[in-house]
Amino acid sequence: MLTQNEVKIKINELIAYAIDNLSLKSDDQYFVLNLLLDLFKLDAPGDPISKYGDFQKDIVDPLVEYAVSIGLTTKEECLLFETKLLNYVTPTPSAVVEKFDIIAANKTIQDATDWMFNLSKNCNYIRMCDINKNIMWDHKGKFGPLKITINLSKPEKDPKAIALAKLQPQTAYPKCMLCLENIGFAGNLNKPARQTLRTIPIELNNEPWHLQYSPYQYYDQHVIAFADEHRPMKVTSESFRRLLDFVDLFPHYFIGSNAALPIVGGSILTHDHYQGGNKVLPMFKVDTRKRYESADYKDAQVYIVNWYNSVVRVESENKESALSLASEILNKWNNYTDETVGIYCKTDEQHNTVTPIARKENGKYIIDMILRNNRTDEAHPYGIFHAAEHLHNIKKEGIGIIEVMGLFILPGRLKKEFELMTAYLTGKKDFKQDIPELTKEDNPLSKHFNMLAQLINDNDSALTSARANTAIRNYVNKACEEILECTAVFKNDKKGQEAFEKFMKEGLGLTD
Repeated sequence: MLTQNEVKIKINELIAYAIDNLSLKSDDQYFVLNLLLDLFKLDAPGDPISKYGDFQKDIVDPLVEYAVSIGLTTKEECLLFETKLLNYVTPTPSAVVEKFDIIAANKTIQDATDWMFNLSKNCNYIRMCDINKNIMWDHKGKFGPLKITINLSKPEKDPKAIALAKLQPQTAYPKCMLCLENIGFAGNLNKPARQTLRTIPIELNNEPWHLQYSPYQYYDQHVIAFADEHRPMKVTSESFRRLLDFVDLFPHYFIGSNAALPIVGGSILTHDHYQGGNKVLPMFKVDTRKRYESADYKDAQVYIVNWYNSVVRVESENKESALSLASEILNKWNNYTDETVGIYCKTDEQHNTVTPIARKENGKYIIDMILRNNRTDEAHPYGIFHAAEHLHNIKKEGIGIIEVMGLFILPGRLKKEFELMTAYLTGKKDFKQDIPELTKEDNPLSKHFNMLAQLINDNDSALTSARANTAIRNYVNKACEEILECTAVFKNDKKGQEAFEKFMKEGLGLTD
């Protein structure tokens, strides 16, 4: 454990780090120093320092461990304390907005967002020390590249933390994880601390919105735009207007909206918001299959994108033409039925919707609309156009905006489960002998039984660890491609593509 003198030195190191990396003004350093001395129950500062070590390992972690040792926090609540600690050295929300505006005015908007993104990382709002644990690889698929991530940046709570969380008072404040009221929120074991959250006010379609960075960073500069008003997600013509307003403000970013229906939507449907960031997602890198023209919009083009699922693309240098044409396509799709391929726009509820994504390239507005349908039936209780049940061992959750564009966020449980499977593929364990145990419901490999049997059949059970890992990844690669094809409302076969062509010509009134 640190001594009090060592803690004083760590505080000085934290302040020096904040001056260098968090835009902490030197005029504020004694103010912040005294706040930190009070936090740690110290009576005076330590000796001046000339350098500091690694931010997380050498400064933050030792200070948090010391706080646990003297009872300022508990092991279960140490992340809450860390966020509280770092809030002391992070610029205030108004100071961040002021700095952002100065950079945007004197340099470029991209310089401003780069600064804001780095600030969000440097204050640990985006905890790169956790995100860097994620397992990531690329796969060259038949329709284009895929990126696959096993998400380890959200570690599971231990049983003690879970038990303590149940004792926390349940409140409706903030209403959800995206509300403005999260700024400065101390958090608890049920809701994360947001004291280092910083946002930038923006205007979309003449409405107040805010921009922030996602703490999970599933891709480069993963940004979130959210409405100031707490209201449910919707995809309407106004959504398209907001998306194009966003890319006018931030032309170096793409922006998109999850579909606003269960199964095909995102994890938060209660608060209107969009996700964007650098244009790095796989779907942006593929070509189109066919081009169409609209008699009413001569300055716009419509394409079918050469992708796993069903994507209609609108391009135009004229913003109003892009908006109007995209809105017409949305309206017609929302009311389109083709029984021959199982598409029913409505039963007792709405089923058709789109996942829209906008970006700006070489002066052109581009709106991609991924056609979605969330209908279920007895044979497909999880969704007719959702991942088939034999793929749920890999991905059972809804396939939202990030996955449909080719970036898979797979559950962290897979890391341990794949390690257990490797023991059978390398011959350390006997598959046939363990079948009774492997088929028990409480066995973590029970959900993977068919996958493991297939891998052993295809590769035998005497692989090296490296080859076993490759075999597992190859299986996952094919599963992810199959999941994307499950989401296609018009399948990539003769019948499906003829139905897609029918929708483009008869449903939308386009010509090729």
